[in-house]
Amino acid sequence: MWLINSSIGRKVIMSVTGISLILFLTFHGCMNVVALFSGEAYNTICELLGANWYAVAATMGLAFLAVLHIVYAFILTAQNRRARGASRYEVTDKPSKVEWASQNMLVLGIIILLGLVLHLFNFWYNMMFAELFHIEGLAHAPGDGFGWIQETFSNPVYAVLYVIWIVAIWMHLTHGFWSALQTLGLNGKTWFCRWKVIGFVYVTLLMLMFLIVVIAFAFGCAPSLCCGASC
Repeated sequence: MWLINSSIGRKVIMSVTGISLILFLTFHGCMNVVALFSGEAYNTICELLGANWYAVAATMGLAFLAVLHIVYAFILTAQNRRARGASRYEVTDKPSKVEWASQNMLVLGIIILLGLVLHLFNFWYNMMFAELFHIEGLAHAPGDGFGWIQETFSNPVYAVLYVIWIVAIWMHLTHGFWSALQTLGLNGKTWFCRWKVIGFVYVTLLMLMFLIVVIAFAFGCAPSLCCGASC
């Protein structure tokens, strides 16, 4: 099948899965912003997205897309390295028009993957996994997403690690956004530059939603669960 066996097919899979993950991040980012205004409202959303069958099914689908994206990223990287052969060891000047993110997508991908493992441990394990398997003795109830956000981002080490993770995702997506559309053929002469600008603005606003939440909770400027009063 050409989607699996050909280089173009693999890039199409990377593009489709990448766009799907961006859409998920958009939902996730909008959900997180709610925590800046009301802990009760955020926990209500967490209750709706707890260990319900539809939430579990969506999580499995999301995990499949993420694994597919990661696996094909490594496959394409290995394929490109083989294609370059010994020439990859030659010292050459970096093209001025080639973005740093484009030349270091694998490095960014590894940072993002490590950050994802940390994120799954801090939130998914303590929330959905804990609810599914009735794990007790945790600092907060599985449905207390607001409590887990406070617990995590009030730790300076975690806050710094999440900021680094968010910056890496931003760099990855500012390139990946327009690259995915280019692969799918939506890159006419007029729209190529437009998609780059649109992608930059969209991804920047998206990552700012995550960054603001981390910073607000790290500095204690988020609302309390009880009274909803901010600093």
